[in-house]
Amino acid sequence: MHIGRLHVITDTTVQSRYSHAQLAELAIRGGADTIQYRSKESDFLELMKQAGAVAEVCRSANILFLVNDRVDLCLAINADGVHLGLRDMPVGIARGILGNTKVIGGTIRNANHLALAEREGADYVGLGPVFATSSKQLAIPPVGLETVRHVARVATIPVIGIAGITAKNARSVVEAGAWGVAVIGAVCAAEDVAAAAQKLHCAIA
Repeated sequence: MHIGRLHVITDTTVQSRYSHAQLAELAIRGGADTIQYRSKESDFLELMKQAGAVAEVCRSANILFLVNDRVDLCLAINADGVHLGLRDMPVGIARGILGNTKVIGGTIRNANHLALAEREGADYVGLGPVFATSSKQLAIPPVGLETVRHVARVATIPVIGIAGITAKNARSVVEAGAWGVAVIGAVCAAEDVAAAAQKLHCAIA
């Protein structure tokens, strides 16, 4: 399945005006071509309810829909795929469970992480944190555009830059070699979600 260039990660902690499904609908209206559902909710039935609603929005728009962290949730609601962090299930194990029909993305920090993700069967990687961000606590300093350039130069799969990305700096990430960008706060916390997505879409187009 085609890996999009503008990944919007839905989040209801950086804002409380919209549900995950509403965020997805507005982001897609603005040009997002991949939606990733992200929630730290512990109630699995609630996760299924929320993610299932997002899945419906994405299917209606024929947009790639990914679940963050949870391989079990991906299977339960038949999402298009999953994005796995460095402390989540390893990509290789997830590939064994999900087979070759699901998209699997993996978080990386450097070229060594990239090589492992490629060997284990990732379809794309999310590289970051590219810049400082207020959407989540960062365990490491931003990797910067030089790391984006280096990783993108050796990658055989799409590289998606993540963290601290806005309409003002998104173009620099793509010009450094990234296939696209992933955002949370720049869209979800914006006053006008659709307009914010559109600005990012135009910046990387």
